[in-house]
Amino acid sequence: MGFDLSWLLWALPVAFALGWLASRFDLRQWRLESRQAPRAYFRGLNHLLNEQQDQAIDAFIEAVRHDPDAAELHFALGGLFRRRGDYDRAVRVHEHLLARADLPPRERERAQHALAFDFLKAGLLDRAEAAFTALLGTRYDADAKVALLGIHERSRDWARAAEMAQALEGSDRGSFRLRLAHHRCEQAAALHRQGHTTEALALLESLVHQVPQSARAWAALADLRQSLGHVDGGLAALEALADHCPEHVPLIAHSLAQWSLMAGTPERARSRLADWAQAHAPSLDVTQALATLDPDATTARQRYIAHLRQEPSLVAATLWLAGVPLGTADEEPLVRRALERAGEPLKRYRCAACGFESRQYFWHCPGCQGWDTYPPRRVEEL
Repeated sequence: MGFDLSWLLWALPVAFALGWLASRFDLRQWRLESRQAPRAYFRGLNHLLNEQQDQAIDAFIEAVRHDPDAAELHFALGGLFRRRGDYDRAVRVHEHLLARADLPPRERERAQHALAFDFLKAGLLDRAEAAFTALLGTRYDADAKVALLGIHERSRDWARAAEMAQALEGSDRGSFRLRLAHHRCEQAAALHRQGHTTEALALLESLVHQVPQSARAWAALADLRQSLGHVDGGLAALEALADHCPEHVPLIAHSLAQWSLMAGTPERARSRLADWAQAHAPSLDVTQALATLDPDATTARQRYIAHLRQEPSLVAATLWLAGVPLGTADEEPLVRRALERAGEPLKRYRCAACGFESRQYFWHCPGCQGWDTYPPRRVEEL
């Protein structure tokens, strides 16, 4: 039986027509999806401008579904997840990007950078450290070093923190000399606790010569010398602090007064504190220290009156009233207790960055983890 060529003549036009219809269908589908993707994207952008993060996430998820190869949409979605605190989903988005073989090197570094911050925000410090370490030497090198510095500080790994601060010194991120000094002070404190007093003393003495602007280094050196019985050496360190960091004198005024009395040199401390008081705004700590150094109680009380003439102070008034009878023997304790209770919150220190208040002065704020964010004055004096 012979082959009928007429079927071939009919089949070719039919196949062509089917192919043309299929291409038209695919083209329409592609156009429809390409229109839906930007619509979803712009809808998500509109929600972002209106601070509607949940609706923006839904819109971006829809946009990613229509255009799964768009890296920019993934970055937007991952950033939204992180801002909302949904760190697991942010990690999955950025890990999905890193798993793509077709991702350009520049976008791969960007995804690694975003993933590192996902881990950091989630509190996964070990994974964040590994992710940021992978960014060293890239265009995110400075960001990675700053983040690693913060991780080492949170982990209280002061040796590695000091190493990272040294690496950042001289970069476009500013000076890290004072921050490095804090790390060295923490190392010295650890050495002292472990009984390595000689090493701690040598570290602090070297530090004050390298970073004389560090008030903490001078104060730590003074405390260590005094604890070893070297009162004169401690006083010398406090006087050096007053010369290099005069704004921090209120923090050491009490120690300067007490140690000078122990050393038998009260006049020297009185003269230095009086000169400081004339050149700076009134400080309750300096006024108290001067009152301590005055041998006559009446003269000491006049210090508080002089303070009150310059600046109203409930704490100074309470100290002045310490030498004045306040009613009967039964009434006086009640009045004094009420005055002390009212003045107690005014004696605190307050972080200028986050507002965290404490009776103790902190070089490193427990609230915001900032360094040198506490003014060296009481709340009442701010």
